[in-house]
Amino acid sequence: MTSEPTTEPSGGLRVDLSVPGRTHVELTADVGSVVAVIGPNGAGKSSFIRALAGLITAHGTAVLDGTDLLQLPARDREVGMVFQGQLLFPHLSALDNVAFGPRSRGRTRREADRRAQDLLDAFGVGHLSHRRPGELSGGEAQRVAIARALATRPRLLLLDEPFAGLDVTVAMGLRVELANHLATYDGIAILITHEAIDALTLADQVLVLDQGRVAQRGSPQEVAARPATDHVARLVGVNLLRDRTDDGEELTTFSPRDVTVSLVRPAGSARLQWQGPVASAQQHGDAVRLLIDTDPPLLADVTPQATAELGLAPGREVWLSVKATAVSRYSTVTHDR
Repeated sequence: MTSEPTTEPSGGLRVDLSVPGRTHVELTADVGSVVAVIGPNGAGKSSFIRALAGLITAHGTAVLDGTDLLQLPARDREVGMVFQGQLLFPHLSALDNVAFGPRSRGRTRREADRRAQDLLDAFGVGHLSHRRPGELSGGEAQRVAIARALATRPRLLLLDEPFAGLDVTVAMGLRVELANHLATYDGIAILITHEAIDALTLADQVLVLDQGRVAQRGSPQEVAARPATDHVARLVGVNLLRDRTDDGEELTTFSPRDVTVSLVRPAGSARLQWQGPVASAQQHGDAVRLLIDTDPPLLADVTPQATAELGLAPGREVWLSVKATAVSRYSTVTHDR
């Protein structure tokens, strides 16, 4: 016998779910929130949102506006999802792709088509409504995919790396359009991303997953200022050091631009000194960003002139040093158990 979905009076999203062998996530988000989920490959990000969408089995609860999604079949959840690969119906036009959801939920063709056209117009592809997916560019197809996910007015919008594989300029334009829509969206959006700019410009809450568990949560500014994992530190472009303490860990961060690079050991007895070979050198804005094979690996930003004068090519042995005044220290955030 099928049990009735659990209902609670509170709005928003309250999650405490586990995907066996993959991930366990606890999350609270209010209506209107945009939550960015970040973490390395294999951290459990996609498993988490696929469980919310009903695409894989999960245990626990995911209460959306008072109703537990996990007790509903996927088709009955008020959820819209955008996949990395769009997954549009190839034989349907852009308009019919977007109108498919409203039509399948009982809207008349006229109502569904009007809703679809409005969304396509909002994302700048209304003039392409007659085209099929194979006739669209990657950016155009992703705009259609986002419009399709929103067509049924879902209470929960799930976006799985919506800008992946897009040209930088195209991704920036789509990011702006999505931000404009989310600013007035009266549901909850969860965005999986590998880009710091997505978290900083689109989200009001960041959830960091690592090895299937929540490693950190907070506002984008809080997480960027005090990263708790190596992945987040790399994402926001800072160096992260760990020191074990009786109560956990003390974390030390500092910017690559505060690292001094030299070919000989720096004078003095500064504790923050390392030696190692240059692993890579890449242009980074108006600087050259070096990755040094120390323990742990560290980033350093130097000028193009210094790169040439010091011969900072891969394999070159260098010394690194950082002034004590340039570092930030804080205790690790307690992990979920």
